[in-house]
This record gives sequence, structure tokens and C-alpha cells, in this order.
Amino acid sequence: MKFEINKESLDNLNTLVEHGKDHVIREMLEDSHPADLAELFEELRYEKAQYVYKLLESEVAAEVLMHLEEDTREKFLKFYTSQEIADELIQNIDSDDAADLLGELSDEKQEEVIALLGNEDHATDIIELLNYEEGTAGALMATELVWVNKNWTVGTCIREMRKQAAELRKIYTIYVVDDKEVLLGRLSLKDLLFSASSSRTQVSDLFEEEDMLTVMPDEPEEEVARIMEKYDLVTIPVVNDMGVLLGRITIDDIVDVIVEEAEKDYQMASGISEDVEARDSIFALTRARLPWLVIGMAGGMLGAIVIGAFEIEKQAKMALFIPMIAAMGGNVGVQSAAIVVQGLANKSLKNENMVKRLLKELGVGMLNGLICSIILFAASSLLHFDHALCLTVSTALLAVIVFAALFGTFVPLTLDKYKIDPAVATGPFVTTVNDVVGLLIYFYVGKLFMAYLGIETLAALIPRYF
Repeated sequence: MKFEINKESLDNLNTLVEHGKDHVIREMLEDSHPADLAELFEELRYEKAQYVYKLLESEVAAEVLMHLEEDTREKFLKFYTSQEIADELIQNIDSDDAADLLGELSDEKQEEVIALLGNEDHATDIIELLNYEEGTAGALMATELVWVNKNWTVGTCIREMRKQAAELRKIYTIYVVDDKEVLLGRLSLKDLLFSASSSRTQVSDLFEEEDMLTVMPDEPEEEVARIMEKYDLVTIPVVNDMGVLLGRITIDDIVDVIVEEAEKDYQMASGISEDVEARDSIFALTRARLPWLVIGMAGGMLGAIVIGAFEIEKQAKMALFIPMIAAMGGNVGVQSAAIVVQGLANKSLKNENMVKRLLKELGVGMLNGLICSIILFAASSLLHFDHALCLTVSTALLAVIVFAALFGTFVPLTLDKYKIDPAVATGPFVTTVNDVVGLLIYFYVGKLFMAYLGIETLAALIPRYF
């Protein structure tokens, strides 16, 4: 029966740990998935989580370790010797996970663990993977896969595949290579078993060479995720510039990339400057959130300066619309930025000219602005506000919406051009700038109406500095 994580079951498990009921704990957790066990250890106090973890079989413990949060995994690894890491962990996980695990250790401990690995081929694969830069296809790929030579017979293929499959938990694809290990295509298991006339039939007679979708080891992981998502792939081969098969990336690794990227963009859009979790320390959470709060506060002070530059007390009703102007500017800017960031992420804006995009957003801003301005003018008139004030606020709202739409589009496009994550543009930066500029537009429209339309009731809105 699967262990369910709730207060009652956690209390029961804590009691069993305190009384040393190891055999009961093993029975309770034996049918649980490694991911569920990792979630359980995140809920337990560290000392008890460590105790329960030591009761797991080596293979299960290794899988659980790779599902833990990085900071929790770091704590667990401190109690492993180099020999235990080599024998109990590295030997029980795929090469890509092994490389990730070793990458979290110090250089000195990495060398110790690698030197203690009994399987030289496995050690060589891990060393090669460690040389790839983090965030690339090479760092994601695993070298464990099933491949056959086009010149092999069916009998040879089956014998070799049995050896290779011993290192794999799942077989996604059978790759076909030539004598130089250049990738030629894929071999269907159905063709291998049913299309061959005898065990002496060669692989070259059972498959057709094809231009497969592949990635280079230096390809950014975001691009790999985009390709696999676009073409509905569960695995994609990694080749070098000569077409030699190096490894493969599976969908489970790509899902992790997609989730991490989405979390990072969401946090950045919310004004959180670091990757943090709810369970992190107060200091870590404060450090991640404070910078944008300070920037937002600075923007608010600039807004106060803008308001202070006008004798707003002489036209008090004008102040009633300040929150709405600021809110509309911020909302429109974030909407525009979000659409552009999404387009940049899925490459739908890859070939679109910036001027063309800005002109399109100008049209959207004008249409939305006109509709909102008309609604505002009608509503404020019905509430018996002065018509001159209604006209001023409605016109200012139109200008603010158009500016915010253009600014929210321009910023992420510019950031992307200079290789800066455009998700920054969907956060407090756009909102703060639009607040300040929106107020400037709001009050300056009042000045223009007074100067050029002669509306006397707006005379008090002339700033002292103009």
C-alpha cells in the first residue's frame, strides 16, 4: 500500500523512528515511488529523514536523492564518504544524473569519487559530461542508450542489445550508426523481430537512412525543450559536428527544464531576484525579494515628486483618478510585456521586426485606449464630475495606455537583443516606470488643455516648474 503524506501518517512515522521500528518502516515505504519518498523527506525533520533514508535499498536511495531539492540533497551528501557515493549512488543512476550529482561536490571530492568508481566506462562517460557547460544539451544528455551497427546481423544485434539494455531502465529508441559511429537513423523493434528473414539478415536491410532531428552538445537547454515540445518527441539524440552519436536526452529531463524555467520566469515577473522556495530561510527570502521592493519604493518616491510638482490641492478632484491612471498604465504594460516574453520563449516572434511589432502594439493600445477612455468619460460624467475634468482624465488615459503598451513591448525586445532574460520586463520594472510616466502624462495633459483649449478650471494644474 502506498504511503500517503498527511499529518497522521507523519506522526505515525515519527513514532516508529523514535522506537526504532526499522522493519515496520521498511514495510510501510516499500511500495512508494522515489519521488514520493523525496517529498516525504522534505516534510520530515532532517535527523529523522536521514534515519529513514538509511533504511532504503541502495538503488531506491540513489533515485530518491536525485528527486530531493538541491539544498536537502547537499545535507544528505555530507554524511556519505567518497566510497559510499561511488558504490551506493553513482553506480545506481544514469550518467547524466551522476554528472549532476558530482557537479554539486567540491573538486577534491569529485576526483576522489571518480577514482573509486569500479566501472571505467561509466567513469569516462561521467567525466565527459562534467566538461559540458551547465544549461546545455551536453549537460542534460545521458550516454546510456541502445545502438546497433548497420553492418550487424539480427543475431548480433539481439546479443549486443541485451548487454546495452542491462544499463537501462527504459528503452526509447534503437539508434543505427555506421562504423565511424555516425548516426544514420532508427531501427524499429517490430522490423527487427518480424521483418528479418533470418538471424543473418543485416540491419542495413531493415531500416532506411533518415534526417533525424538532433541537437549539438552546446545547444541551450531551452532550445532543446522547444524542439522536443514542437515535434512531440520523447527522446532526442545528441551528436557532434561530425554527426557522431554522443548520447540522448529524454523527456523527463526536459520536463525538469521546462518547470525550472517557468518557475524562474514567474519569480522574476513577481519581482523575486533569486531562485527561492517557501521553506527557505527568512534571510534568503528577504534577500531575494528586497531589491525590487526598494526599486518599487524609489518609483513611488518619484511619483510623489511628480505629484508635488503640481498644485494638486487646487483641483482636489484630479487626485481621485491618480490610482486609476497608475493602475491602468501598469496593467497594460505588464500585459504587453507578457505577450512579447511568451512569443520570445516559444520563438513565435523570432522573425518579426521590432518596428512591425511596435506598430501592431500601437494599434492595440489605441483601440484599447479609445474604448477605456470612452467608458471612463461616460462613467465620470454620470457621476457628475466636471466635463473639463472628464475630458482631461479620458484623454490622459488614452495616452497612458498607448505609452504603456509600447513601453511594455519595447523593453523585453530590447533585453532579448542584448541577451538579457526578457522576463525581467514583466515584473515591477515596467509597472514602476509606467506609474511615474503615467502621472507625468496625466498632469501634462492638463497643462496642454489649459494652454491650448483655454479651459479655466484646469489652470490650477500648471506645475510650478513650467
